[in-house]
Amino acid sequence: MNDWQRHQRHTGPPDPRDIFALCDSPDRAPRLDAPLTASYVTLAGADWLASASSHPGRMHALWSSRPTAPSVLPCGTAFDVVNAPALFGRRMVDRLWSDGPGSGPVAAYRGRLLLFTAPGTAQRLPALLDWEEWGSAVPPLLCHGTGDAVTVPALYPVRPTPRSELPPPAPQPARAEDPDAPGDPGDETATAARWLVAPDVRHPWLPGSEVMLWACVRAARTACEAEPAQALDADPAAPAAPADAVATDAVATDAPAPVRPPAHTLAPI
Repeated sequence: MNDWQRHQRHTGPPDPRDIFALCDSPDRAPRLDAPLTASYVTLAGADWLASASSHPGRMHALWSSRPTAPSVLPCGTAFDVVNAPALFGRRMVDRLWSDGPGSGPVAAYRGRLLLFTAPGTAQRLPALLDWEEWGSAVPPLLCHGTGDAVTVPALYPVRPTPRSELPPPAPQPARAEDPDAPGDPGDETATAARWLVAPDVRHPWLPGSEVMLWACVRAARTACEAEPAQALDADPAAPAAPADAVATDAVATDAPAPVRPPAHTLAPI
């Protein structure tokens, strides 16, 4: 980042297209206001992301003009990315933060989690999973390394448009639902890219292949332990099946029903 971008002070209202003006000014644009949370990329974090590109200055210029737009960065130089399904990736992040050393930056994109790791992890992690006993329980992971590129979320979080402010949808003919169709535009969890753990320092700590292997094994064990619990919850309904089968067999074979005495009949003394 250039010195003028670091130390420039803005006296007028901030330009909504200038990420650096928005970061320095307390009066932010109404559609871009957001507290300093884990989903907020700091200036130092922007420096680190730009270092992945062969032209960092162009990335800063792009982010200055379009701070709310996702961008594409190459892998293999500053970071690698492990692309995991949303549920399994969430379990990995939970294990890393609860029992492990923590995680690097984490992003969500198109129903999957992008875990930023140390360079070289994308090449070593698949080989380690092949030798691991629990490797078969790990869902397919997409490891992005040298020669690959990933879509990273916008530097500045954008508040989704409230459902009440959206125009009424146009009537459409009834059709079968497509599971791959995009979600409701008012739904924040649609396919938009967003940071779950945004980069906030110039040199963030990134987990290596050994740490990611540990997280994969712990997440796989957690998933296997959750399956027996779900099976036990379904056991109370299991005895009803044999009873229905016996009743069905009795009707099919026309077996006579046993004759029972009336309820008012008294047994002989």
